[in-house]
Amino acid sequence: MNLWRKKSLDQLIQFSQGKSGLKKTLGAYDLTLLGIGAIIGTGIFVLTGIAAAEHAGPALMLSFVVAGLACGFAALAYAEFAALCPVSGSAYTYSYTTLGEFVAWLIGWALVLEYGLASSTVAIGWSAYFVKLVEGLGFNLPVALTNPPAAGGVINLPAIIICLSVTTLLSLGIRESAKVNNVMVAIKLTVVALFIGVGVWYVKPANWVPFMPFGISGIWSGAAIVFFAYIGFDAVSTAAEEVKNPQRDLPIGIISSLAICTVLYIVVSAIMTGIVPYSQFAGVSAPVALAMQVAGQNWVAGLVSIGAISGITTVLLVMMFGQTRVFYAMSRDGLLPPLFSKIHPKHATPFISTWITGITVAVISGFVPIQVVAEMVNLGTLSAFIMVSLGVILLRYQRPDLQRPFRCPGVPYTPLLAIVFCAFLMFSLPYTTWMLFLKWMGLGIVIYFVYGYRHSLLAQASSNPQRANIKE
Repeated sequence: MNLWRKKSLDQLIQFSQGKSGLKKTLGAYDLTLLGIGAIIGTGIFVLTGIAAAEHAGPALMLSFVVAGLACGFAALAYAEFAALCPVSGSAYTYSYTTLGEFVAWLIGWALVLEYGLASSTVAIGWSAYFVKLVEGLGFNLPVALTNPPAAGGVINLPAIIICLSVTTLLSLGIRESAKVNNVMVAIKLTVVALFIGVGVWYVKPANWVPFMPFGISGIWSGAAIVFFAYIGFDAVSTAAEEVKNPQRDLPIGIISSLAICTVLYIVVSAIMTGIVPYSQFAGVSAPVALAMQVAGQNWVAGLVSIGAISGITTVLLVMMFGQTRVFYAMSRDGLLPPLFSKIHPKHATPFISTWITGITVAVISGFVPIQVVAEMVNLGTLSAFIMVSLGVILLRYQRPDLQRPFRCPGVPYTPLLAIVFCAFLMFSLPYTTWMLFLKWMGLGIVIYFVYGYRHSLLAQASSNPQRANIKE
């Protein structure tokens, strides 16, 4: 059994320079906002309070630095691959050319976990903020329609509605989706800037003492939690085939969006814990709004809720977009059924795949509580980051002759740092999360041997030389 067969990198690069069925409409500005749209959301508006109260205290800002470094090293590796072979599939495609088909399948399956469960988690968070906003306007929605069965309700209807709405938008085209994303990113960046501009005057340095109430280990465990806040920059690379000048624009979009968000995260967490003692964030699902309420700026707290809804909407949009493009790439390689790569003749989008993704995410978010899906996302993402970083090192030694439009600096040390940081964060996650993750990967292995191994285009090409012209 040839589990390590690889896609030809030369054919992949040649394919990226030709035409695919997807429209090339995105530039560096769109990609940067796409990245910011994916990154700033649930992490900054929800998870900051939990991480401060239960893990890091005021040292939360250092947790963001640690998580940001892990992502920063990985982002440089992503940027090299994305500029070298700008095709859909992200870490899955990069692994296919360097580590072989079986590893690529595992990474693709982990990405399905990342984007799918991240979308569900974000939809549940969106529902919670929407319910609070509606309550602030004097309307109370029935508990039965805003919570899953495990939380005392029947169905989380707002989560389902937002999932299906975003699915409709994505199915219409990437240009339309990008326009909506750009507007919502502008709204949430304005709200974040407003929070910083108003909140900085209410910071009490005494609230930063003790700075590390949970010790150094608290900073690391906090980083493992807030890592969720950074998930999304890698989704920029899934849009590779829809970028007008991918060799230049993809590295700009990946690195600039991550850098902007890291600075904002550190500043926001510093101000937030400076206004409110970290212990008071226990059980708070809207910590940024709480900080403004404590400062007596209720009007800003209301705007924060609007910004949170906008921010979380863009995260959901980009996560679901990334999921459909990974499905598209895996299906085009024969590892998934052809319907996942079928392009709509009018909208030039993977229409069926988009709706399968949207309906699945809607069902999960409508009936499963957020605690069950949140932490597994980080494991899937971290494993993908490690494989991409490893792939950059291997490719430098395997193919030093390649013309690389963007070169990751400090190879092999920068990718090795990404691997070390990501591995440390992985092992900081709970045992139960690992068990669920391993079961998910076990299911993926079964699907690969039942379907993917036999239907792989590489397998068909090796058994029938006349089919060697592989659609990459």
